[in-house]
Amino acid sequence: MPSSVMAFSSLYFATLLMLVGSGLLGTYLGLRLAAEGVSEIWIGLLMTGYYLGLVGGASVGHRLIAKVGHIRAFVASAGVVTASVLGHALTSDVQIWFVLRVVVGVAMMCQYMVLESWLNEQAEPHQRGMVFASYMSVTFLGLAMGQGVLTIMPELDLNHLLIVSMCFSLCLVPVAVTNRIHPAPLRPAPMKVQVFIRRIPLALTTVVVSGLLLGAFYGMAPVFATGVGLATSEIGIFMAITIGAGLFAQWPTGWLSDRLDRSRMIQVNAIILTGVVLIIALVPMPPFGLLVLTSLFGILAFTLYPLAVALANDHIDPEDRVALSAMLLVTFGVGASIGPLLSSVLMKALGPNMLYVFMAVCTLILVVRIRPERVTGENLSEDAPIHFLPAGGNLVTSSLSAAMDPRVDEQQVEEQMRDEGAAYASAAERDADQAEHRPG
Repeated sequence: MPSSVMAFSSLYFATLLMLVGSGLLGTYLGLRLAAEGVSEIWIGLLMTGYYLGLVGGASVGHRLIAKVGHIRAFVASAGVVTASVLGHALTSDVQIWFVLRVVVGVAMMCQYMVLESWLNEQAEPHQRGMVFASYMSVTFLGLAMGQGVLTIMPELDLNHLLIVSMCFSLCLVPVAVTNRIHPAPLRPAPMKVQVFIRRIPLALTTVVVSGLLLGAFYGMAPVFATGVGLATSEIGIFMAITIGAGLFAQWPTGWLSDRLDRSRMIQVNAIILTGVVLIIALVPMPPFGLLVLTSLFGILAFTLYPLAVALANDHIDPEDRVALSAMLLVTFGVGASIGPLLSSVLMKALGPNMLYVFMAVCTLILVVRIRPERVTGENLSEDAPIHFLPAGGNLVTSSLSAAMDPRVDEQQVEEQMRDEGAAYASAAERDADQAEHRPG
């Protein structure tokens, strides 16, 4: 195992425990409410509340970390999440559950900021790609493992909430005992909204649609699966396969993205994805066929966001990329907050299959909107194409570390890019000199 991965093993383990708990909690709440006959609209609202908490938690996290430091902020946030999870066991009032989901979102965003800013500060420049690719893999693995608990324990009882609480309690241990150096304080990063809307409208559209798709999936896919007759254990497999497919698709997509036109890839992705979700929505099929199609959905839906991020960075100057990461994070959060609510309204009115009809409408927006010929290259960065970075598109990705770790401010980013450019130029000159003096 690479030394860069082992060096941050305690932070990875804390992340894994958090995501196991988070993945299990989201699916469990959806299934529990569906089993009790609660309206799909309320189920969608719960996921909307969670994403609202994640987006709003950024400012809370900055203030908390600046005031008490990283480790204390992480401990306090984990305690709040644990208490909120147990709060679900004390009442069945969905209005209180909504408040608890918002609180969980805020507290988890604080935890993510601690972990990612820690990784971002202490990873060496030559390690950063490996460090954050490993972090992204851990997040996917944790989410998938959380779904696996439902396969092992299909009965919807309070034991699941106890397991989630244990995960958030235990995630304190590796952070508390880590021997990593304590990170420096944070301060907020700026956003240049008008500049980005003017320069990268296609990328922002893709990010919004990605948020709509994944927010609706995480929030309402368990309800859909229940509606089409899957058992709880099968729903765990259904969710895990989708998330796992999204993980394994990151690297081949990245390889293609660094070689092909990214706007064309988004367009083709949207066309195929539209067909996949329409088949799921309109064609009755056995469980195995549904698993095959949902794996295709995972491959396509989970790669939209990193493709959009790469496309956006291609058309933004290096000194603006910290602000861009914050803009993409908020844009995705807006879509992820709206997606569960809109899809739940349609499902309430017309049935569970409307989840994927809603997704088809979202992807059709990309089919119509994304045109490679509209990418003029007028604002193309000198160092484009930017190297593709795998990302889950769920507010738990390495883009967050740049947006929410403003110790790497714009001047520092510019200097770092200049240093890296000088290093690359020196290497290129050295290679050219060697080639000139090479015999033959």
